[in-house]
Amino acid sequence: MAGQPGRSGRSDRRDAGRSAGGADMGDEHRGKAGMAAGGSAAELVHALGERVKELQCLYGIARLAEGETGDLDRFLRGVVRLLPPAWQYPETAGAGIRYRGRRYRSPRFVESRWRQSADIVVRGAAVGDVVVCYREPRPASHEGPFLREERALIDAVADYVGAVARRIEAERELAEANRVLTVERESLREANVALRAVLARAGEEKAELGREIGAQVDRVLLPILNALALELPPRARPYVDLLRRNLLDVTSPYAARLASVSPALSPAETAVCSMVRGGLRTKEIARLRGVSAATVSRHREHIRRKLGLAGRKINLSTWLAAAAGTAGASEAAAAEPKRSTPNAQRSVTVGPAP
Repeated sequence: MAGQPGRSGRSDRRDAGRSAGGADMGDEHRGKAGMAAGGSAAELVHALGERVKELQCLYGIARLAEGETGDLDRFLRGVVRLLPPAWQYPETAGAGIRYRGRRYRSPRFVESRWRQSADIVVRGAAVGDVVVCYREPRPASHEGPFLREERALIDAVADYVGAVARRIEAERELAEANRVLTVERESLREANVALRAVLARAGEEKAELGREIGAQVDRVLLPILNALALELPPRARPYVDLLRRNLLDVTSPYAARLASVSPALSPAETAVCSMVRGGLRTKEIARLRGVSAATVSRHREHIRRKLGLAGRKINLSTWLAAAAGTAGASEAAAAEPKRSTPNAQRSVTVGPAP
């Protein structure tokens, strides 16, 4: 009986020892778990920091692109300055861009075997590349010393640089095309001004020539024809009248105006129109042209149809005189010698010979 308390005391001590050992082992496991958790948190913070740098780089490049409207060189120089801080080891990183034979480098850029690059593609062709190099070796990662995310970043930068370069080059081409069009438009305007001046001068010269010819006809030819009409028998005088009217048409282009009214008239019909306007009858026109009266009548019918006078009660001779648009008919009537009496015919004087 007396020994039982002794056994109970030893048992209590063993239980206390086991409890103390278990507590020590639990503390050790919790310590290791805490260290692991602390390491994961640090790595996560580091990774988040790297992503923040990458986003800042892309944001900075986007702001550069928005601010540049035509200076591609300045844009590319700004890009190479933004790239090194976005990489994992900025203290040893340098960036460079090669574009269409031109090179742009950050201050500490040095070509080395620790490099990462991506092609710049414009319109389906590689025209350069974006390069990031480390001057010193760094721990190995996904692609040499570079992270997987840095490969995605440099590819995105190369794509964005290519897009901005395409836009700036297109703006330059458009500006050059507009400049050329402006120069050509100004040249065309000046040529039009010169052409209008030439045409105006030609019109003035043509009018002056017409006035000179008209003056010569009035001063020299018409007096001779008037005198000739006095010496011819009455039957031959219509020929003189026809000649006089055609001479007057030289200074007032009746045939051209008639053609503008009805360009479908044939040469024979135009000649008949001139004779009808001169007051000749169908038989007289037939005798002058050496054709039958029926032929002249058909010509007159065709003329009325082409001039839109068929079926209308309009005198053809009157219409043709109005279509001439000149005072030639009245001038010819005024210049025609009076046939009422021989004395009136002899009153016409002959002007000086040319």
